[in-house]
Amino acid sequence: MNLPKNLGILLLGIWLIIYGLIQVLALSFSGLYILMGIFAIVIGVLLIMQR
Repeated sequence: MNLPKNLGILLLGIWLIIYGLIQVLALSFSGLYILMGIFAIVIGVLLIMQR
């Protein structure tokens, strides 16, 4: 499977959209902040690795 060269930037864009929707629509569920935190860590690692 070929991963896109700019996977980190793509995931960062998705994360920002999701984060914005959560704030605007006041979405909340148990574990939301843990899930978003893990997603942010994965994106950060990919950006550092230049993926």
